[in-house]
Amino acid sequence: MRRHRSNWIVLVALAGAVGVATPSHAITGTVRVTVAKAGFIVGAGGGNGVLTFRHRNYPFTVQGLSLGLTAGASINKLVGRASYINELSDFSGLYTAVGAGGALAGGVGGVQLRNAKGVVITLQSVKAGLELSANITQVVILLDPSRSTPD
Repeated sequence: MRRHRSNWIVLVALAGAVGVATPSHAITGTVRVTVAKAGFIVGAGGGNGVLTFRHRNYPFTVQGLSLGLTAGASINKLVGRASYINELSDFSGLYTAVGAGGALAGGVGGVQLRNAKGVVITLQSVKAGLELSANITQVVILLDPSRSTPD
């Protein structure tokens, strides 16, 4: 009887511990960015944006290079989300994307970027200008946490 009671106590304690434990989840933030780019075969661009993460706005800069079929110039205003962020420092880094897009006076496009820390940025854009592209893109994002503001 005593052994049965101690097993029951252990079982109840284990069930309580499982109910209290919460799984660790990476956090998703929202992203707004404006990028100007131009090129012929090799394209280059840069801009700035804001990551909203854990109720704060963090400004960042973007610099990129694309190689492939690129012709023209455009200004892209992109909005979307950054997923799988465990720590704020995970957001900065080198991102890679493979994609295609185009604009003639105005158009809509999208891109998905991934860095080595597993952060995935999914963006949709409205473009202005004239550009056609089918390329591999590398983008460097530098976050400036010292200039963050409350959301």
